[in-house]
Amino acid sequence: MSVERRGPVLVEGPVEITLDDGTTVRSDRFMVAVCTCRRSRTYPWCDTSHRARERAAPPPPGAGEAGGAGEADDGSER
Repeated sequence: MSVERRGPVLVEGPVEITLDDGTTVRSDRFMVAVCTCRRSRTYPWCDTSHRARERAAPPPPGAGEAGGAGEADDGSER
């Protein structure tokens, strides 16, 4: 077993986990990432939801302004 900082617990499989409600889930994979953040949509298995989401950089000033020379937005010449 290995614990990743701010990430899942990696366990050599097969793995059987008993959840809080008594349900047992099983994975036959050779390595299993067990979620520790509880953000995973596939809990108790990790789906990397713990990773920080980065926003795309804003476009440079003046990008996408209408009325400039050159090609029109539809690709035809003006």
